[in-house]
Amino acid sequence: MGTALKVYPRSTLKRIIKAHSKKNLSKNVDVLIFLDYTLFLQSLLREASIYAKQAGENGISAKGIKRVTDVSLRKFKG
Repeated sequence: MGTALKVYPRSTLKRIIKAHSKKNLSKNVDVLIFLDYTLFLQSLLREASIYAKQAGENGISAKGIKRVTDVSLRKFKG
């Protein structure tokens, strides 16, 4: 059995969240926030890829990501 791969520093993320929220946090809230963040990035890249194909570009560019950021942010608005 190998050791588990750490994806992100949980204690650092918890500290950042706690400093900005000023509320009590549940035990695994950092995991949920990290998963939501990764889903947002995945959606952003998918939208940027679609935009790049429609615009006839070879790959995803910063311009494409800027154009689709609003679309992805609207999907993840709480």
